[in-house]
Amino acid sequence: MAYANVSTPVDTRQRALTEQVIGEIRAIVGEEFVMVDEEAKTDYGRDKTEDYFFLPDVVVKPGTPEEISSLLKLCNAHRIPVTPRGAGTGLSGGALPVRHGLVISMERFNKILNIDELNLQATVEPGVITEVFQNAVKEKGLFYPPDPASRGSCFLGGNLANNSGGPKAVKYGVTRDYVLNMQVVLPSGDVIWTAANVLKNSTGYNLTQLMCGSEGTLGIITKIVFKLRGFPQKNVLMMIPFTTNEEACRAIAAIFVEGITPSGMEFFEKEAAAKTFDYCEKVLNSPVTTKLTEDMNAYLLCELDGNDEEVLMRDAERVMNVVEKFESGEVLFAESAAQKEELWKIRKNISPAVNWYTLTKSDDVVVPRANLPKLISGIKEIGKKYKFNTVCFGHLGDGNLHVNILKENLDEEYWNTKVNEGIGEIFKLTVSLGGTLSGEHGIGIAKRPYMPLAMSEVNLELMRGIKRVFDPNGILNPGKIF
Repeated sequence: MAYANVSTPVDTRQRALTEQVIGEIRAIVGEEFVMVDEEAKTDYGRDKTEDYFFLPDVVVKPGTPEEISSLLKLCNAHRIPVTPRGAGTGLSGGALPVRHGLVISMERFNKILNIDELNLQATVEPGVITEVFQNAVKEKGLFYPPDPASRGSCFLGGNLANNSGGPKAVKYGVTRDYVLNMQVVLPSGDVIWTAANVLKNSTGYNLTQLMCGSEGTLGIITKIVFKLRGFPQKNVLMMIPFTTNEEACRAIAAIFVEGITPSGMEFFEKEAAAKTFDYCEKVLNSPVTTKLTEDMNAYLLCELDGNDEEVLMRDAERVMNVVEKFESGEVLFAESAAQKEELWKIRKNISPAVNWYTLTKSDDVVVPRANLPKLISGIKEIGKKYKFNTVCFGHLGDGNLHVNILKENLDEEYWNTKVNEGIGEIFKLTVSLGGTLSGEHGIGIAKRPYMPLAMSEVNLELMRGIKRVFDPNGILNPGKIF
């Protein structure tokens, strides 16, 4: 189903994919890397966002920056829309070809080019899977912290496009905090490096950071230079139950006030855990043996890491002293690596479990930590008003709440109209609490209609102006963000 709010007519000048143009595309990348038949293109018309579908005219799999440069020069000359695509794990529709045209898949850019142990840097291509990169640097005693839930399948380039975070972000920061430099092909076909491979840089505007979170609208990333850290050798993991969502949220702020900085502070409500248990048993054939505490409706996963076990245990005791002041239950300490893995399995499988259960609309709003109790109680009230159920979970250590709205038995018309009104109210609530529309999933097409809630027209026009400078013909990932 095409996205209901995408109503901009397709400019026929931007559909100049004649046989001659397709022939030129084949000449650039080779016959085997150009797909034009409907069956082969279908997978590239979807990502993990709801049930949106937009069929591209052509899918191309280039293998070098030079090939991408030639493709963009050709498309710019013919006003052909170009949609860059990573692994297709996005949740905002950012990699969907809403204006059809050309999809450039980055799956052949899958090499780790260099790991510089002396300078704590690595140079990689954007099609490297995040977990593959993490494991490669871990073998050398190094650490790349950004840890999105889809790390086993998502690409580093997609992480950059949406400035992804994950559980480790609360202590270590998000993707943009680890990018030193990148090679980018601009819509004109020009190839640039955005900075230098240095830790400090005060030389002009920060083009590197501008690219992070730009959702493929300003250029196509072809190489990335990341900075790395030493790998923490020890960790402690606790699962802490609470009587209500609000109590769990209040406890989070109090833990940070106490001066403790966990390496992970993840929240999920009881319903999220229940659906995950069902999914793990019936789909993954890997039942969860951990039991939920009776009469407890919300849970925190609190991880502490470092290199000194005594310090970690003292901090764990301090966490327990804090949560005792709230309506909490018995704290479960993970006693083995296997138990730690299982607790993380619960958290990391919530999203696929909920989407297995029913179609969802997924949002990841973010507010200052102290406002989380008002946010989550307000979301539940909005759900009652608009007659939809929600499953809430997320990285509440940094105020980032994932809200999955469940379709269940709602009819199509209600799902595409009244539920969207409810989402608008969730965003209004978020902004009123000092927050904004997305912490890591991006805007894409799913949140595009709500941007004026979070940004003034002056802000939006500045962004449009930046887009025009980089892409005056509007060919690159059109229809996104604005």
